[in-house]
Amino acid sequence: MTLFFGSFLVLLLIGVPISISIGASAILGCISLGYPLMVIGQKMVSGIDSFLLIAIPLFILAGNLMNAGKITEKIFDFAKRLVGWIPGGLGHANVVASLIFAGMSGSAAADAGGLGTIEMEAMAKNGYDDDFSAAITAASTVIGPIFPPSIPLIIYGSVASVSVSQLFMGGIVPGLLMSIALMVMVFIFAVKRKYDRIPFSLRLLWTQFLGSILSLITPLIILSGFTMGWFTPTEASSVAVAYALVIAIFVYHTLDWKTFKKCLLESAITSANTLFIIGTSMLFSYVLVKEGVSTQIANYILGISDNPNIILLVINVLLLVLGMFMEPGAILTLMLPVLLPIVKTLGIDLVHFGVVMVLNLMIGQVTPPFGVCLFIISDVAKLSLNRMYKAILPFIIPLVIVLVLCTYIPEFVTWLPTTLLLS
Repeated sequence: MTLFFGSFLVLLLIGVPISISIGASAILGCISLGYPLMVIGQKMVSGIDSFLLIAIPLFILAGNLMNAGKITEKIFDFAKRLVGWIPGGLGHANVVASLIFAGMSGSAAADAGGLGTIEMEAMAKNGYDDDFSAAITAASTVIGPIFPPSIPLIIYGSVASVSVSQLFMGGIVPGLLMSIALMVMVFIFAVKRKYDRIPFSLRLLWTQFLGSILSLITPLIILSGFTMGWFTPTEASSVAVAYALVIAIFVYHTLDWKTFKKCLLESAITSANTLFIIGTSMLFSYVLVKEGVSTQIANYILGISDNPNIILLVINVLLLVLGMFMEPGAILTLMLPVLLPIVKTLGIDLVHFGVVMVLNLMIGQVTPPFGVCLFIISDVAKLSLNRMYKAILPFIIPLVIVLVLCTYIPEFVTWLPTTLLLS
């Protein structure tokens, strides 16, 4: 076990990609512990042998198609007209556009790399500070993997055997709460720094709505589809891809063959990396469970207190710290074998815990020092990481407040799926 954990830590510290670090250390652990070599292939393949996981590459492709097809520009233009009249207008538009885009792609990286570029360019032209623009763009990407559809929630549902439909609906209220909390923070900054706002025009808003309506109803189609039982969350990913193709090619005429091939290649690379992380993490988790390490960790956490609120606090802190350094997919597959027995022992609803866990990990994606979205936004905005780290800190506060609310008031998560009686 020393070789198992030691190699993992060393590989992480020297900057080896997380998927390789997990896989290499898991293989070394299997060999040193005398496991049959065929176990390595079996566990990695079984980790991604799930119908649910088909949705991951399709939602990634849908997000890339919407970015390449200029659909995200339509979304941002509408959001600008809808809330741009509030002090800090483009900051609010940034958040609202991310919320709408969240209902299409389920990926923070797609939001940061595509919609984020449009948002920051617009804010720079209108006199917003680069630091502020980059920070609110990074913070708003957290909404994407919480508001349905959500790639991390698909992974959680697959590993924990929980209804993805319930998880998706459970993410709606937290997603809205995060949007409101971030807009409050934007308002505070706007009043203090006297940021400009766009004059409200009902005529221009209506014109922009009519020009963007096909983009704006995408989340409605996806949400109503699996809520009404027209298709499963996995099938919804196919619907999202088909719909994005139709409106980009035949309505907006913004997607050509060359761009389409580029989207396919980028989506394939991103999907392969995500699924490889899941496969290697499953092998890593197998070793943890087989050697009793996960049970020891679970017993240690349960030994801290018999109060569920205290245990949830400990788990939140643990996940927030892990989220600062590792990919969400890796943490989900590594930590769920440890955390699920604890959650079940305490009688915590698995849908509630899933949304809270993913919210934790997404906040980690914008928390220094290694939050993935910080690196993406820093590169797009041409902003040093030191400036990025300082700028993002105030926006982590409203996100953590929403996390606390969702942790200790489960109804924020469970009310909607319970009301809709989703299975």
